Amino acid sequence: MQTSSRKFKNSLYEQLAQVGKSLSAGPRLEILDLLCQGPRTVEALARQAGQSVANTSHHLQVLRRARLVEAQKDGVHVTYSLAGEEVCSFFVALRALAESRLLEIEQVTQQYLKERGVMEAVDREALVDRVRNGEVTVLDVRPVEEYQAGHIPGAISLPLGELKRKLTELPREREIVAYCRGPYCVLAIEAVEMLRENGFTATRLSEGVPDWLARGLPVSHDYTKERRHHK
Repeated sequence: MQTSSRKFKNSLYEQLAQVGKSLSAGPRLEILDLLCQGPRTVEALARQAGQSVANTSHHLQVLRRARLVEAQKDGVHVTYSLAGEEVCSFFVALRALAESRLLEIEQVTQQYLKERGVMEAVDREALVDRVRNGEVTVLDVRPVEEYQAGHIPGAISLPLGELKRKLTELPREREIVAYCRGPYCVLAIEAVEMLRENGFTATRLSEGVPDWLARGLPVSHDYTKERRHHK
């Protein structure tokens, strides 16, 4: 017969397990990664995660039951957001733990970068310092709504889809650093490829806004001031 203490512990750990169970599918982790950038409709999440709307909706319901995400209905559309900043912090910590324990993550990443021809020896800490000190031109190549939700101070919003037609507006005398959603996002990789092909000195910052916040660094929300240079 179980004691009251054992029942108490069993109940608590079962509740903790609910969060773990909700994260047991890759698409759900990608959804959390995307929501770390800002709220999204189901349709936008489905498109960006390469999933059907039906599958995305199912995964969102699992995350919602675990109280990791929240939903708000606006007419026929439902917009999802993280239930709190601690959810994004948890995701970043989980990602870091997995990277430290699973060699396969680095192998997959390095193989992809090698195939794209963007393997480079970059001192990440030095690059972060240069970005923070304004020593380089920083491009945020995510969609505009993600930039508006929060971006690295001083970064210029220039979504990847607009980059090619606005190359002539970029300074050639300074190194350009492009960033997007974080280490698993390919938008900045594609931006760096395009910039280099057109004669720019360009580097990818593998960190995104959630990583920036995890460092205790400030994030800007001043959309008008920093976007206006590239209208």
